[in-house]
Amino acid sequence: MESLTSRMQAVQSPIIPVVGELIKNSPGTISLGQGVVYYNPPPEAIKFLPKFFAEPTNNLYKSVEGIPPLLTALAGKLQAFNNIEINGENCIVVTAGSNMGFMNAILAITNPGDEIILNTPYYFNHEMAIAMAGCRAVLVATDENYQLRPEAIAQAITPKTRAVVTISPNNPTGVVYSKAALRQVNQICGVGRSCAEGDRGIYHISDEAYEYFTYNGVKHVSPGAFGNSSKYTISLFSLSKAYGFASWRIGYMVIPKHLFVAVKKVQDTILICPPVISQYAALGALQAKEEYLKSNISAIAQVRQLVLDSLNRLQGLCSITPANGAFYFFLKVNTQMDAFELVKRLIQEHKVAVIPGTTFGMDDGCYLRVAYGALQKETAKEGIERLVQGLETIVRS
Repeated sequence: MESLTSRMQAVQSPIIPVVGELIKNSPGTISLGQGVVYYNPPPEAIKFLPKFFAEPTNNLYKSVEGIPPLLTALAGKLQAFNNIEINGENCIVVTAGSNMGFMNAILAITNPGDEIILNTPYYFNHEMAIAMAGCRAVLVATDENYQLRPEAIAQAITPKTRAVVTISPNNPTGVVYSKAALRQVNQICGVGRSCAEGDRGIYHISDEAYEYFTYNGVKHVSPGAFGNSSKYTISLFSLSKAYGFASWRIGYMVIPKHLFVAVKKVQDTILICPPVISQYAALGALQAKEEYLKSNISAIAQVRQLVLDSLNRLQGLCSITPANGAFYFFLKVNTQMDAFELVKRLIQEHKVAVIPGTTFGMDDGCYLRVAYGALQKETAKEGIERLVQGLETIVRS
């Protein structure tokens, strides 16, 4: 049979469906794998749906960049929470999730062969999108606590560099980057632009999908709020996590105004417009009382502490880096075992699932991402106990 060759052969296979299949073949497995929350959208999201059905023209295509009421609501949220002002230099584009926002950005700012700097461990869908666009991911290692190394980022820049990507709070490590470090990245990109011709400069793509998930008094910082950053900062946001909107597929991006036409070309080709019924639900969700986010994230914080207490029993067996954001811990297991092989054995022998670090670009050891946002306290307790016992049994055997 003739083999099919295409650019997709250079793209890694998404790991979540692979682990999902292993879970399906091992009934009763508790998943500490996929990064979703345990709770549902706020009631306000559902209450807004009749407004969608009441207008017959809502069954037609709407604006590529999103419906005006949602754009207005998002502008208010960005000003209040992120300190990002929507003005003549930037604009909002609603997307079908922030993964789409990232793909929009990469296609809008690059030519094939261009380079995008990713900090490792990276988010696998970012690396995949870069490969799909015919570009090259340039990997820069974070420090021993998974924090940014701005000087290493600056050294990795070449004439082909088009963007530096940061994720804070971070997936897969859960760490939160400091304001100083994010400001340094902005400065690196700003200097890169001043040396560039026209719009072929360097952008800072800031993925902020986990912006609400911070703990121990740590505050989220948006690079798009820094002075003079509107021309080169691309900020990505999502309702999937904080509002329990995973399948509704609503995210949004704040982009420099000069990228608006390019981003609209990409989005019109792939999507035409974000799903309008989901945009109405998002409009409702943004009107939820503050208590909705506060109570749900507080519950996740309790699960986080439970997970951390259990993982601390693995001292000597694993390295556990402090993480004050998102709903992940990233473990380095002191073993020569292949990470995916360890994941398979944990599922098959101990009925608990995690994600191997190799899919996040970590090939220099055995790493595991542990996700705790999808589980309520009792299930999380059982799941983490299985993980601890499984690691002790497998690695020490």
